[in-house]
Amino acid sequence: MSKYIFVASGVCSTLGKGVASASIGSLLECSGLKVAMMKCDPYINVDAGNISPYQHGEVYVTEDGAETDLDLGNFSRFTSVKVQDDDCITIGKVYDSVIKNERAGRYNGRTVQVIPHITDEIKRRIITQGTRSGADVVIVEIGGTVGDIEAIPYLEAARQLIRELGKNEVLSIYLTLVPVITGGELKSKPTQNAVKLLQEAGIRPDILICRCETELDEGLRKKLAMFCNVSISSVFTSTDFEKSIYELPILFHNQGLDKKILDKLGLSERTTDVSEWTAFLEKLNNPSKKVCIAMVGKKDYLDNCFKSVRESLFHAAVTAHNAELFIKKIDAETLERAENIAPYFEGADGIIVPGNYGQRGFLGLLRAVQFAREKNVPYFGIDLGMQLMAIETARNIVGWEDADSTEFIRNSSHSVISLPEEQTGFQSATVMKLGAEPLTILGGTKLSAIYGGQEHISERHRSKYTFDRKYAKDMAENGLVSSAFAIPDKQTEAFEWQNHPWGIGVQYHPEFVSRPSKPHPLFVSFIGAAILNHK
Repeated sequence: MSKYIFVASGVCSTLGKGVASASIGSLLECSGLKVAMMKCDPYINVDAGNISPYQHGEVYVTEDGAETDLDLGNFSRFTSVKVQDDDCITIGKVYDSVIKNERAGRYNGRTVQVIPHITDEIKRRIITQGTRSGADVVIVEIGGTVGDIEAIPYLEAARQLIRELGKNEVLSIYLTLVPVITGGELKSKPTQNAVKLLQEAGIRPDILICRCETELDEGLRKKLAMFCNVSISSVFTSTDFEKSIYELPILFHNQGLDKKILDKLGLSERTTDVSEWTAFLEKLNNPSKKVCIAMVGKKDYLDNCFKSVRESLFHAAVTAHNAELFIKKIDAETLERAENIAPYFEGADGIIVPGNYGQRGFLGLLRAVQFAREKNVPYFGIDLGMQLMAIETARNIVGWEDADSTEFIRNSSHSVISLPEEQTGFQSATVMKLGAEPLTILGGTKLSAIYGGQEHISERHRSKYTFDRKYAKDMAENGLVSSAFAIPDKQTEAFEWQNHPWGIGVQYHPEFVSRPSKPHPLFVSFIGAAILNHK
């Protein structure tokens, strides 16, 4: 039977609860345990597919095609867990399931209420995932902040499971903020009040993790232990990172957090081998070279909008090339208005355009693609970044000035990018292509060499618009070669510039499978080309 760890947070949101949960999962895996990771999200949306990345960060796509919270990306990068749709429980999913059961008459005429029906559905999903995965420990992150009205059903479900499963079978970890006020004094009162809120929900934390700028001293740890009703050995610190979030597993391990968790779960005979993390940090702290990548996105985009892309670039730079990575954010709308865009790319060794939606900033993105092609700067396009290669070639080389995507304009005489049903030979209505899909790679291409000569691969998708194959010959004659195709519909999945040091675009999203110890080969090759360009 699986053991369970519930991770909640207080004082305020965005404390790094997902990264903390993932780090704990990683340490437990380093102890030889099989781990499952779950996220309970309090928003009423069924999934993250329609939520703006400005509000909620990137949409992370699982192998089975679920559009989920970006924390599942953290789970995937820190651990070996293959996250799936069932690992993300939104309150929208829960209510949808309960209402369908009620409509089907499965509650025998009883009044349907938050307790027990909503909480029972939450508990059922958590326990089912533990049974299905066969995990030794299931880590359940409860989204939001304790005190939020949206988090109440999850906290009540956790309280019930803690009581039902009993000691040594379930653990409560509480992440809070210990702020620093003017003068440098650390204040414990916000954490004390936050713990009281958790206790009012019927949960006593077993372990406190205090988010703070600096390490807590012994006196403050004693004070927190006394007022929060935990032992001083159960008070830990999550300090600000020096260079990377991947420092956190070692930070926790050095404080003995993994040992405390194992002791409380009755698994004290296990030891933790963190050599893989130590080796990664050794490379991170001792780079032998530098590389700068220009990332072009919509106006004032946040780092979390392209979280997986940034992390994948980082994995490739550190693990594969022992390089220090600098990412230069460039606003596409600024490029639209600029008379000369060259100064914006000064110092950039490579250019990447990740997936985007909507027409805003489109011309700026297109200028970035043109700059990379004409100046022989290594270029990596993902999703729209790949589609822009076709539009740019059509406009600037073939001479079709109105070439476009039907996502942006409907009356173009050369719609090189469009919905499948708008293309000859496709009759079915468009469905968003989500999750892992098989591809065929054309032999003799740069892409084939990057994948080690593999003919068939599988990559994750999140796309609707595609390249119209009737223009493939026009593109190839002008230096833009198709190098991968979907199975079985033969849609173009990758482009590459024929006479260019490194210019590749892919319709799929390789960033969703990259890990610190195993960077994706496309990112490895791109960073390598950028380093050569730097030299």
